[in-house]
Amino acid sequence: MLLTRENLPQTIADITALDELLCRPTQALIDDLRKVDGDIMILGVAGKMGPTLAGLAKAAVPERRVIGVARFSDPAVKYWLQARGVETINCDLLDESAIKSLPNIPNIVFMAGRKFGAEGDLSLTWAMNSHVPALVAQAFATSRIVAFSTGCVYPFVPVNGKGSTEDMAPDPPGEYAQSCVGRERMFEYFSRKHGTPGRLFRLNYAIDMRYGVLHDIASKVLQGQPIDVSLGHVNFIWQGDASSQALRCLAHCETPTSPINVSGHEILAVRDLAAKFGQRFGRAPVIVGKEEPTAWLTDTSQAMKLFGLPIVDTEQLISWTADWVSRSMPSLGKPTKYEVRDGRY
Repeated sequence: MLLTRENLPQTIADITALDELLCRPTQALIDDLRKVDGDIMILGVAGKMGPTLAGLAKAAVPERRVIGVARFSDPAVKYWLQARGVETINCDLLDESAIKSLPNIPNIVFMAGRKFGAEGDLSLTWAMNSHVPALVAQAFATSRIVAFSTGCVYPFVPVNGKGSTEDMAPDPPGEYAQSCVGRERMFEYFSRKHGTPGRLFRLNYAIDMRYGVLHDIASKVLQGQPIDVSLGHVNFIWQGDASSQALRCLAHCETPTSPINVSGHEILAVRDLAAKFGQRFGRAPVIVGKEEPTAWLTDTSQAMKLFGLPIVDTEQLISWTADWVSRSMPSLGKPTKYEVRDGRY
């Protein structure tokens, strides 16, 4: 069944239903993938978003090879992918010889990186976020490369504006985000050198029932924990929509590679989101701090021109999240740390 706005479920019953929904393609995704030839390989597939992105790709073009590459420190991820027809290759992307031994696939989605715990070993953070991209960009110089990045490469911008556009120069606080600028520069440099088409996928806050800004806020409201609103405005997007747009970027690569902002088109106040969860849970949220006049926000006008509005809107995401959290359904236990202003994760 294709995914449409009209056939979205009212609630997401369990993880099986969540995975099925995240792996359900739209007709637009199928159409865009048909515009590009060849198989698809996803590097760093074992993270929060990678498995269902791979599953979505396989569902959209089942006749093609979809290959997931990672260390697979959790073997369950490998088995999950293989059960959906996704091939798997064990590979440490810090090993240059291992990268060179990977098959030469024409479509690459690069998802490897390090955020959580970045401050604990900054040299590893830079190696994963800047050195590995340089190795990959050289090894797959003749492929299309859609490289996941982050809206955190931008400086803070006024919350009463439209957010950062792609032509705004990166200038972020903190070494994590600075290393992500390094990742982009490596792909940009080798794209210019080798004529590699690509896109730098600047994603702001994907939403899955098991993690994300909404999961963080809803959980704190339900548990009566304080919600810091100093970074008081956010934008976010359903993970399925983000995955679909990442794969569709393969049909919209440019030479040299260029950035594209991906998130929801609305700028939302954390205080208002907390209030909506409070209404659903029958308890007042505990708000601390005062909204600062700036935040990490992106303008997604370019993505909207290419892809249209996301399939899942904000109210649906709030409804799904409130239901999921109220039933004490599984969480990945990985806070987004959306409220951090100094870039230290």
